[in-house]
Amino acid sequence: MADPVVLEMANKLAEECLAVQNQVGDDRLFMAVGDVLGASSQTLEEAFLTAVRTRMANDAGRKFLAQKLKAHETAKASE
Repeated sequence: MADPVVLEMANKLAEECLAVQNQVGDDRLFMAVGDVLGASSQTLEEAFLTAVRTRMANDAGRKFLAQKLKAHETAKASE
């Protein structure tokens, strides 16, 4: 397990990176940031990439659930 300070830095950077990524429309920006981090600290790179990927997975899961619910409501309304 990484140092709590490293995790805090990684989480904050992940939030900032995803915000910029969405704003500029570059869905792979986090990989470039990971490369920059990896040149200096593999530990921070790994924590950052984990933080980004878990947030992206969470967003994908929430989107999937919203779509399922919408499809269910649409099907139920047409009965």
